[in-house]
Amino acid sequence: MKLSVKLLASVGLFSLTVASSSALAAADEKLRAAAEQAQPAVIESLHDMVLIESGSSDVEGLRKMADFTEARLKALGAKTERRKTTKGAGADMVIGTFEGTGSKKLMLIAHMDTVYEHGILDTQPYKVDGNRIYGPGIADDKGGIAVILHSLKILNDAGWRDYAKLTVSFNPDEEVGSIGSGEIIAELADQHDVVLSCEPTVAPPVARNESLLLGASGTATGTLDVKGKASHAGAAPQLGRNALIELAHQLLQTQDVAKSIPGTQLNWTTAKAGTVRNQIPDHATAGADIRLTIPDGVQKLQAALDEKVKNRLIADTEVSVTVVAGRPPFVADDRGRALAKQGQAIYAELDRTLDIAEMTGGATDAGYAARSGKAVVVESFGLAGWGYHARDEYIDTNSIVPRLYLMTRILMELGKAK
Repeated sequence: MKLSVKLLASVGLFSLTVASSSALAAADEKLRAAAEQAQPAVIESLHDMVLIESGSSDVEGLRKMADFTEARLKALGAKTERRKTTKGAGADMVIGTFEGTGSKKLMLIAHMDTVYEHGILDTQPYKVDGNRIYGPGIADDKGGIAVILHSLKILNDAGWRDYAKLTVSFNPDEEVGSIGSGEIIAELADQHDVVLSCEPTVAPPVARNESLLLGASGTATGTLDVKGKASHAGAAPQLGRNALIELAHQLLQTQDVAKSIPGTQLNWTTAKAGTVRNQIPDHATAGADIRLTIPDGVQKLQAALDEKVKNRLIADTEVSVTVVAGRPPFVADDRGRALAKQGQAIYAELDRTLDIAEMTGGATDAGYAARSGKAVVVESFGLAGWGYHARDEYIDTNSIVPRLYLMTRILMELGKAK
């Protein structure tokens, strides 16, 4: 018996029909063959991109990445635009648009920057070891760029144009909070029905299976500032007001404040005090990494911290704390969950299991794309890998064909949706 499940999700007149895995059991053999044939070209693209060092502050490297991606989009027939980011290093976003014959407006996003400093290839070069290819930024997020470019080539070669508009956005500052591109991404996303974000998925055996992601933390920064009074550390320490000691007191009493506010996380990660050994320091500061999954988390944390720091250890010190919002959290709605389930059914066509991950402590541009709630957003359509933001970052080549198949099939299904 043939079963189907119809899950409706509305954005204006937009609705998404999702078939069950039993109804989608037969793989599209032409697409699978095209994905298999594309694998060597994907690896070549990964090689070329990894050799372009493109840390978030490396303007020249980011220019080379922008040149690379823009040329590839143009070759696919896109109308391209280089848009200057509004803050930060001043690198360009690359935006490509395709006009089709269908009714849906679809958007694909990935980022060109990495966390690595210039010169990283001297100590962490591109290398191949079995089914793993190593290189700085290869998974996060040059693998995502490769999935987009080569999936679109497969569909372009097949003559697929079942969309009203298809937009590709590659930004240069995701690893520093998309400080200059986030608002542009949000604006573009609001003009589309669906946004597929192409951050990596965790590769087995680190994870049980590859996955799609339905939630990512928002970010904020916390700053704790203490003003004391300087004095001679040897001759008259009692005349000083030690800002370092007060800072330590405040760090200890605020370290668990987020535990009382569900959906928030705070970790003090940096500190600075004093300039010379023989002086009681009159100034000390600390910085916090803050993660949020609730929209009012910044306000709640600010209020809780303000209350905590009223308790001083050292009299006559001044203490202030500031929480500044960064990237918004991403929490997919029911429409996103339906789309992720469709991805699971598509993976099942290849006899592969695709998990749905509910949340990660990492932050992604899906937060900007989903901020207004207008578009359906799902994260982690990139390649499977591991080691990002660390040493020996790699992708698993076994994920290339399934990920190309997933992207091409889901775009085709989205194009059919009424």
